[in-house]
Amino acid sequence: MLLERPTETGERRIPLYRRPGLLRALSPIAVLIIWQLASASGAIPAKKLPAPSAVLDAGLETYRSGQLTEALLVSGQRALYGFALGAVLALVLGVLAGLSKIGEYAVDPPLQMIRTIPLFGLIPLFIIWFGIGEEPKVYLIALGVFFPLYLNTFAGIRQLDPKLLELGSALHLGLVERLRLLVLPGALPQILVGARQSLGIAWLSLIVAEQINASAGLGFVVNNAREFLRTDIVVFGLVVYSLLGLLTDSIVRLLERRALRWRPAVRH
Repeated sequence: MLLERPTETGERRIPLYRRPGLLRALSPIAVLIIWQLASASGAIPAKKLPAPSAVLDAGLETYRSGQLTEALLVSGQRALYGFALGAVLALVLGVLAGLSKIGEYAVDPPLQMIRTIPLFGLIPLFIIWFGIGEEPKVYLIALGVFFPLYLNTFAGIRQLDPKLLELGSALHLGLVERLRLLVLPGALPQILVGARQSLGIAWLSLIVAEQINASAGLGFVVNNAREFLRTDIVVFGLVVYSLLGLLTDSIVRLLERRALRWRPAVRH
């Protein structure tokens, strides 16, 4: 409580436990410190896992050469196209299956069959179908994005209070108005959970997709470094992937807090 008292300037101090950004940063910082100390002591061989300082130097080298900026643009474009395609299909089919029993029987069974197929096991088939250009990479990401968002959209709609749908009927709302005013806002918490899961899988799918004859992007940088046994650049590329995932997850969390301000759990 002492931290909540006004300071001499009249500002109110924020308690440490109410600073989630700071608290979330503590464990990664601790991991980096332990990693650096273990590398410096020789407990972790540099050939297998370079020290954080060596990884940072490799990152600066990649940035100064211009490779990093170009790779981020290419990989970001692939992730964006794949996520957009998968998200649109997931929302449309999730709404269709969630609102109607006929839609569920028509849409859900084949999708559940496809969902059980290992995503990365489809790579050879995607190459046969779409070649080795950008298409198989984007479609692989889209497929990875699709299922978490579809399942959460479907579940969110099915868990709606039936009184909401009755209200729509009582007010004689059309289908579009029901979706815009009742269904999607009511299912939004579950949809945002699906979006966070889908973004994580999008970056995971991108890592694998960029192994398909990539001539640009982060995957190309990592594969090229592997050929020259540059473990430091390989690790740096993986760190960049993880930071991109963390960044996009933070953006969705921010949108979640803004969109769901009416929920006490989100507001506080």
